[in-house]
Amino acid sequence: MSGSVVNLKNKAPGIRRDVDLSKLDFSNCPVRDMMQQIGGKWSTLMLEALSQRPYRFGELRRMIPDISQRMLTQTLRDLQRDGYIEREVFPTKPPSVEYRMTDLGRSLYSTLALLLNWAEENHSAVRAARLRFDSGNV
Repeated sequence: MSGSVVNLKNKAPGIRRDVDLSKLDFSNCPVRDMMQQIGGKWSTLMLEALSQRPYRFGELRRMIPDISQRMLTQTLRDLQRDGYIEREVFPTKPPSVEYRMTDLGRSLYSTLALLLNWAEENHSAVRAARLRFDSGNV
């Protein structure tokens, strides 16, 4: 595929990507690097919640009951490490911690929200396509 240019067009105005795959450095790919974290099972849910307002750790834990405390901690740390959220510790006894979205996180979320809306609108169509494929009726 040397020299191939992939032209991705969307009907939405202003959305177009011309990507020359022959010039991409796949060992240092920004898309893979960013999507690996954003696409995590829990990251999107955390970003969705924190887009609404700041939350304390316990509130987030109760919002998503099937996430373990360890996984919640790790997800929040990963999102904080990438600069999408920030953590504030309040000097109370015991100390309380609140998480909120940063400007970088809000800029990500404005784009991520389009994907989340698309997923909700098209979930049944994708599930139907999977069923057709899995049953051999493609």
